[in-house]
Amino acid sequence: MKKLISLLCAVLLLVAICSGCSATNSTTPITVRVAAIQGPTGIGMVHLMDAAANNSTAVTYDFSVSSAPTEVGPKLTNGDIDIAALPTNMAATLYNKTSGNIRLLAVNTLGVLYMLENGNTIQSVADLRGKTIYTSGQGANPEYVLNYVLKQNGIDPTTDVTIKFVAENTELATLMLKGDATVAMVPQPVVSSITAQNGDIRIALSMNDAWEAVAGEENKLMMGCVAVRKEFLENHPKEVETFLSEYKTAIEKTSDVDTTAALCEEYGIIPKAAIAKKAIPYCELTFVSGTTMKEQIAKYYSVLFESNPQSIGGKLPDEAFYYAG
Repeated sequence: MKKLISLLCAVLLLVAICSGCSATNSTTPITVRVAAIQGPTGIGMVHLMDAAANNSTAVTYDFSVSSAPTEVGPKLTNGDIDIAALPTNMAATLYNKTSGNIRLLAVNTLGVLYMLENGNTIQSVADLRGKTIYTSGQGANPEYVLNYVLKQNGIDPTTDVTIKFVAENTELATLMLKGDATVAMVPQPVVSSITAQNGDIRIALSMNDAWEAVAGEENKLMMGCVAVRKEFLENHPKEVETFLSEYKTAIEKTSDVDTTAALCEEYGIIPKAAIAKKAIPYCELTFVSGTTMKEQIAKYYSVLFESNPQSIGGKLPDEAFYYAG
């Protein structure tokens, strides 16, 4: 009897220990690994980064900042990060290339491209005919946006203009400031940096306005988004919902331009607060999710697909791509 009682006690103790372990594991806090990109798509993240640094978020975040989308895409697909800010066409491309292992959570940035001119000859898209246009983003959103706008205005991108692609936006700035380029399509905040250094260089055209003029106001130029790994979303839906709620609040706080500009410098999104302050009003920050996001960006993807199917990975994303909440 004593042996039986001892055995039962041992079994009960083991069950208690295992139950305790199980409870501990089930309540282990999740760290959401989020990647931001320098520039407009990262601006909306800075207030959330600051809240996380001050331990005032509902979940734990681990933020990283990259200089280019090409650094972020592979990290998202191989599981090094959970959520990433990306160009919208890259999100669709990754979805197609990974057989559906990416989900689109929200659009965070509209058109941030501007046509700059050192001069005063360009007043409309028609005035671009015969010009040499420098730009970055070959094989990405900028190239497809430029080609679509030109074509819809009766300008053949291969014969009626000369498009010269450069690797980096810093190179665009150098070309404009040295006078080697007279016309360039440039994203914010590089636009603000260039115009601050040379008052003769002006914003000739907003590519956002030029896009809507030919695509229709309902077809927004949706250039930036946040996407999540399918596996992470399925395993941690509450954390993803919390992120979206806190991220939306962070974007809304960017209306405080001075504070946002200072945070952009502090967290490495834009090198100087003065440049960030000038650029933020032109960065078209937004938060569009759910059904509205799906309806609006599906039209944008259709335009990209018609222009070049490979711009979004060869085919239009299906219903599963869009996170409805």
